[in-house]
Amino acid sequence: MAQHDEEQWFTMCVFQDTDWAGRGLDALKEKGFGADSISVLSKQTVENDAFVKEKLGFNADHLDVRGMGTLVAVGPLVGALQGDDEGLGRTGIAATIRRVGFQAHDGFIYQTLTERGGVLVAVEGQPRAADALALFHSYGGGNAAIGAWNGRV
Repeated sequence: MAQHDEEQWFTMCVFQDTDWAGRGLDALKEKGFGADSISVLSKQTVENDAFVKEKLGFNADHLDVRGMGTLVAVGPLVGALQGDDEGLGRTGIAATIRRVGFQAHDGFIYQTLTERGGVLVAVEGQPRAADALALFHSYGGGNAAIGAWNGRV
């Protein structure tokens, strides 16, 4: 298993669709969160590819994830979950979520909501984690939480 990087700290949620996620991402950027600190995971569709390009300025990467199919996968969360052993692709979000300070049951919820068409959005960084959490709650992000279990799981 890949080692957890104690310095990576993520705040994440799942928006019900790209409309809600777009409002949340716009709010994050307006409050000074850089596109390089934001991650998006969603089912691979033409709409979701265009969404990532429009909102973050990146071409979407695609990642085959066991049990989920092909996902649009962009940002530092992807690398943290994937690890050196390609765990995200081999085992899914639920099985790799501990790498970023969340409990396995949180990962199951995030994976299920994403499988159902939700857009998982995460922001990397501890100093403004509470700010990101407040924005997620304000803009309809479901199951918004800070991965605070680093070193304890």
